[in-house]
Amino acid sequence: MNIPARPDRRPASPNFSSGPCAKRPGWSAAALNDALVGRSHRSKAGKARLFEVIERSREMLDMPDDWRLGIVPASDTGAVEMALWSLLGQRGVDMLAWESFGAGWVSDVVKQLKLDDARIIEADYGELPDLGQVDFSRDVVFTWNGTTSGVCVPDGEWIDDGRAGLTICDATSAAFAVALPWHKLDVVTYSWQKVMGGEAQHGVLILSPRAVERLQTYTPPWPLPKVFRLTKGGKLIEGIFRGETINTPSMLAVEDALDGLKWAQSIGGGQALIDRVGDNARAIAAWVEATPWVGFLARDAETRSPTSVCLEIVDPWFIGLDDERRGGVAKRLAASVEEEGVAFDVAAYRDAPPGLRLWAGATVETADLEALFPWLDWAYAAVKAETAP
Repeated sequence: MNIPARPDRRPASPNFSSGPCAKRPGWSAAALNDALVGRSHRSKAGKARLFEVIERSREMLDMPDDWRLGIVPASDTGAVEMALWSLLGQRGVDMLAWESFGAGWVSDVVKQLKLDDARIIEADYGELPDLGQVDFSRDVVFTWNGTTSGVCVPDGEWIDDGRAGLTICDATSAAFAVALPWHKLDVVTYSWQKVMGGEAQHGVLILSPRAVERLQTYTPPWPLPKVFRLTKGGKLIEGIFRGETINTPSMLAVEDALDGLKWAQSIGGGQALIDRVGDNARAIAAWVEATPWVGFLARDAETRSPTSVCLEIVDPWFIGLDDERRGGVAKRLAASVEEEGVAFDVAAYRDAPPGLRLWAGATVETADLEALFPWLDWAYAAVKAETAP
């Protein structure tokens, strides 16, 4: 295999990690100069800052007026766990899983909550389960976008408008990247660290009126830790959705989330974010189509994630290697571009098939992806030359 010339052009930002993700273009620590460090998050000023994040987020996501958005502990994981522990158990639940995080929610429901009536509908990496199997008389838990597999649901049309159960959606790699169909969803969660490129720590929990009704009329049979409690005396704790967080947030992280939202507004709002993600997805697709050694892990273009893009190596030489050598080549490829300083943290997730994972969310510049592609071609050729007998 001929090794192409070492590229000259470099990405302006080499940060393509799928979490924490790239900061917004032009970000510097100066964006945090006005952070309320040393102040209580329960002070008037602290609560105002948190409420501003809530209100700007609602606007950017184009949420219905009667939905609640709250800032909760422990990133997206905490938000999902709060929903699972607080809402499930009233009726049977269908759990959808096609990658690591969805499998994690399955494990929690089956092994921790120990629900007897839990159906597992799953698929291997690269595939989406048969959504036609879902029974909407039951609750449904799913990830909109499989961050570790690069497979997402195509839309919300598969969800029954007349459902009796709740739909609980982990949207952490989808919120701000796709237009979420609110009328199809009941609970939505995400993390600041994904599409908006914020610091992590706290997550976001969004509740529909149907979810609020469940919370206020149903008490789970298990004890709820303090950080999971969303009701008191049978009523929703409204303060959570006004900036009165359950435990102490970092005001630096809050300021960073606010900075990202202001940047998004400055470039045109929620649709501008979606458009940026679309531009990135098309750039990657064009490169993959023109590159014989690489392909998408997601088999169907309609279910291909536009943010957490998972790639597999399809070169017949690579496929002919044993599992251990394939894993070694993929790791060496990711390490090579990191050593060159052109792409950090692009190895496939540890449980996924060996390959690459590129974050292409709204904070990533299309020009940086286009500058990276020749480096990946160069690095793969070099690693193959080193490895091939």
